[in-house]
Parts: sequence; structure tokens; C-alpha cells
Amino acid sequence: MSSPFSASVSRGDGAPQSSEQFARTELMLGRDALERLRRSCVLVAGLGAVGSYAVEALARSGVGRFRLVDFDIVQPSNINRQLFATWETVGRLKAEVAQERIAAINPAAQVETRQILINDKTLPTLFADDWTSPPDFVVDAIDSLGPKVALVAEVTRRGLPLISSMGAALRFDASLVRVGRLTDVSHCPLSAQVRKRLRRFDINTDAVRCVYSPEPIRDRMRAATAGSDGLERVAPAAPLDASNLDSPPGRPRNSLGSLPTIVGIFGLTLAHEVIAGLIGGFGSLDR
Repeated sequence: MSSPFSASVSRGDGAPQSSEQFARTELMLGRDALERLRRSCVLVAGLGAVGSYAVEALARSGVGRFRLVDFDIVQPSNINRQLFATWETVGRLKAEVAQERIAAINPAAQVETRQILINDKTLPTLFADDWTSPPDFVVDAIDSLGPKVALVAEVTRRGLPLISSMGAALRFDASLVRVGRLTDVSHCPLSAQVRKRLRRFDINTDAVRCVYSPEPIRDRMRAATAGSDGLERVAPAAPLDASNLDSPPGRPRNSLGSLPTIVGIFGLTLAHEVIAGLIGGFGSLDR
């Protein structure tokens, strides 16, 4: 296993391996749009439940360059919902597994990885050194409050296109997943904390687009216990504001119930928004 702070690069030749591979995408979007995807660079931060599905869809859509950021390793508890998590990948860096997955889908794609935890010290490295050219789009699929806010604030200041994922855990209703302004998100403790912190940095949350669900969270973490009077007592669940997630790697996190279907929809919706943004919107195809 490589150092968690190392960077790695796999470079393709920039051309599809087969004219058939993206034929269906070309039929849908047209040759010019497909070429724009091939020339585009997308930075994806967070390669867990939501981020893994976003990467998968973007790779299969023909995006030609990726910058992948994640410090974490695959764990058994990830297998229920994370696309890159299998018993064969447990213990490996998520960034390395994601890099291999993209190569298996499109060997021509260029993939750069950074195995870092995003914070004030490491954030500048995403826009410096060999990563000096800015990405064409940034996907925020981070589930930790501090790193998420740091990335969104920096990307917004730089004026780069961004789509961010809010909380997908504890949701059941797939029909409620939608895209909108961070300002308008409701029933999401994570988004409330993100808004609060971003406003401290004078970031206009109207300008932050995100994927979210307004479905009230269903707390499956409550442990039912019987009291001496025979009535059922319910122990309070762990806080849902993610405030304890600013910690260094290895510190325990809150564990929230989640379904592979919902996180998958979140991730695929992120990818759909990126594709639309890179080609100038799906409405442009009618002109």
C-alpha cells in the first residue's frame, strides 16, 4: 500500500479504445458533446458511497480526465453501499481502487489521485504543483463536515463549477432526491451545518448547487429499552450534525443507516449534473 499522502497518476492516450464503447452516448449527445467530455477534467472528492457511483457514471460517459481525492481505506462496513468496496478490496486505499476501476472501464482516461484528508494545510495542493490547471468541474461527495466546507468554500471562491452532495443517509424515498440551491435544502442536519459554516466565510449559499432530499430523516440508531414501569424507553441517537467528523483519520465516526439504492441515486444525479454542465446543458442538444 502506498503512503496515504502520496499522489499517483495513470495516463491513457486520450482516445477511446474502441469506436463502439461510447457509441450509445454519441447517439444520445452527439459527437461534439462526446468530444467535450473526452477533453474534460473532473475532480471528485470523496470516493465512498455517493462518490463511487458518480465516478462510475462519469467514466462510462467518456470523461477523459479525473482527479480523485480520498484518504480512506475500504472497510467491511462499506460493502453494503460503496461501489468500490468488495471483500477483495478491503484494506486498500479507495483512491487506488477507484483508479483501477476507471482504467478497467476506459483505459484511455487519465487519472490522478491524492490520498489526503482535505483541510487548510492540504487543500492548496489540489490547486498547485502538477495540478495547476483547474478542473472543469468539481464533485463534492465528502461526508465529513470540516473537509466538505473547506472544499466548497475554496472551489466557490475560485469560481469553478461545483455540485455538492448533502446527506443521503436515513432516507428511503427515492422519488424525493433532487437538485437545487444549498440555501433551500430542508430536513438535512448536514446541510444546515454546511450553510452555517460557509456563511462565516462569506460564501453565498445561493451559489452552491447540491443534490439533496427533503425527506425527514428516519433515525434507525435509537436503541429501545424497557423501563421498570414496563414502558418502552428510547435512548437518544448520536448527533447527526457531523461535528465530530473533523478529526484525523482513524477517529470513530457516527454510523448512520443507509441504502445502496439511495446513495446510488445521489451519486448518479451528481454525475448527470456534471455531464450536463460539461456539454453546455442537455437543452443545447436541441439547437
